[in-house]
Amino acid sequence: MTEHHEGHHGHSHQHGPPAPVSAHLRRVIAAVLIPFAALMAAGLVLLWPGGEPEREDRTGVGFDQQLEQARVTEVVETSCEELGVQLASGIEGECAQATVEVTSGQDTGHTFTEVVTPDASQQFHVGQEVVVAFAPDAPEELRYSVSDVDRQAPMLWLAAIFAVVVVLVGRLRGLLALVGLVVSFAVLTLFILPAILGGSNPLLVAVVGGSVIMLTALYLCHGVNARTSVAVLGTLVSLILIGLLGSVFIEWAHLSGNTDDQTGLVHSLYPRIEIQGLLLAGILIGSLGVLDDVTVTQTSAVWELKRADPGAGWLKLYRSAMRIGRDHIASVVNTLVLAYAGAALPLMLLFTIARASVSTVAFSELVSEEIVRTLVGSIGLVASVPVTTLLAALVVSADRPAPGAASIPAPAGAPADGVVTGVAPGAGVPAATNRHRRRRKR
Repeated sequence: MTEHHEGHHGHSHQHGPPAPVSAHLRRVIAAVLIPFAALMAAGLVLLWPGGEPEREDRTGVGFDQQLEQARVTEVVETSCEELGVQLASGIEGECAQATVEVTSGQDTGHTFTEVVTPDASQQFHVGQEVVVAFAPDAPEELRYSVSDVDRQAPMLWLAAIFAVVVVLVGRLRGLLALVGLVVSFAVLTLFILPAILGGSNPLLVAVVGGSVIMLTALYLCHGVNARTSVAVLGTLVSLILIGLLGSVFIEWAHLSGNTDDQTGLVHSLYPRIEIQGLLLAGILIGSLGVLDDVTVTQTSAVWELKRADPGAGWLKLYRSAMRIGRDHIASVVNTLVLAYAGAALPLMLLFTIARASVSTVAFSELVSEEIVRTLVGSIGLVASVPVTTLLAALVVSADRPAPGAASIPAPAGAPADGVVTGVAPGAGVPAATNRHRRRRKR
């Protein structure tokens, strides 16, 4: 581990504050994190998926469909009766018959028609790009059907705008953050998902993959130094706590993890996947991003407090940084709960329509799973604040000047407890002291 130093290069003063962490402490931190990083790298190699995961042929259900590109070439409004469509009671309006031309795959140029009812969530217009599902075993007139709208262009433009804004505001740090994001996405898509589909334990895969993402993103964005290493240690301790609590409460509450159509489809296609482990892996990976933010912020707060008051002890630094951390806890927990509530809003509406009691809703598996996910993650986030703050305060306060190092009181305007090295004799010495020396000479 290295800490950035600014040398004086022959000048009569030092540029910038001295590094607050001693070489001995950096060696201790390295002795902990280097073996951990090596272990995670070994896990990445051992669990790396080899080839395509084995499974049955495509079922054509849900996301397991063969998809092609297509374009709407004509839309004609027609009465629903003529098309043989029976609308639900209370629904009025004309139906539409859309002609769709396949633009990719073996049947490029093939056209088919799609009936769109007035209450359909997606309406089509001429020239619209769509995605169609292809069922090769179906009768010829039923092989193609519109699956979704092609959103590739707006999504790519949004990603480009995001990247430009991050780089313009964050400059080099923003660019490094984007590189870290690419690495995280690569680990997720090239390692975590294929390894789980290949039958590896989802929890073990999530721990290894999440640790690789954490180490890469933090050191890439914040530099290889003791401050980042403390944030890594705080994140690691919190992830261990989240894993233990998640395991206990998922088992105690008898949560199967198979509570939605997507999970059910995955389990039917890949019966070897441990769905409970998949639930816990999701909790760990979901908490990782917010944990990084909390631990880096707290560590930076302690470092800056130490630079502002070099004479502060670890207890004073801890108390000061915890005042910042308590505000952080309140905002982060509220954000996390609202994020989960927003994602589960349609589910909450269904329970409201059913006039179900609060206890019935809260103790159902579908909602209990989200409660466990939210509260276990929140406990880990809350715990990360005092843990990381304590580690940072102890590390940053453990530095001691080298024996025999020259040190004299700082000149006027410098921090009261600062130490200035490399100063010419007599520089920065109070005038009263100089007068006293002159009187003694006389």
